[in-house]
Amino acid sequence: MKNILGTNVIAQVAIIVEDIEKTSQAYADFFGVEKPKVVWTDGYDKAQTEYKGEPSQARAQLAFFDMGSLQLELIQPDEFPSTWRDFLEEHGEGVQHLAFVVDGLKEKVSEMENTEMPLIQKGEYPGGRYAYMDTVKDLKVVLELLENDES
Repeated sequence: MKNILGTNVIAQVAIIVEDIEKTSQAYADFFGVEKPKVVWTDGYDKAQTEYKGEPSQARAQLAFFDMGSLQLELIQPDEFPSTWRDFLEEHGEGVQHLAFVVDGLKEKVSEMENTEMPLIQKGEYPGGRYAYMDTVKDLKVVLELLENDES
């Protein structure tokens, strides 16, 4: 049996939220850590975001908690169409994806699409790129593939 991703290490758990300031403060209080800075994802000019194969202006506010071997990501989507916005409208707040760091993102996306796990959304971020794969039918959660540029 082949591991398509080439890893089984979960790098990140992402939770979609309606109020990132309130939720990040709740996590900070609960774990007794400093509340992280909330950042906006880049706009289309830098992120080159595509959602369901079409360019998208979607952006989101993000907050990251480093929790030992994995990162907890809080995501508050803007009003534009995105996998984040869809999740919030269809399911409310909650865990939206698990992320894995991979090498050869394009090849991994292609392999997954060949196994009926289509690409939902992709884009660039400072230092790398991401792809959300629709793995809900089989895995019950979206998988995000992260490919970081060499340092």
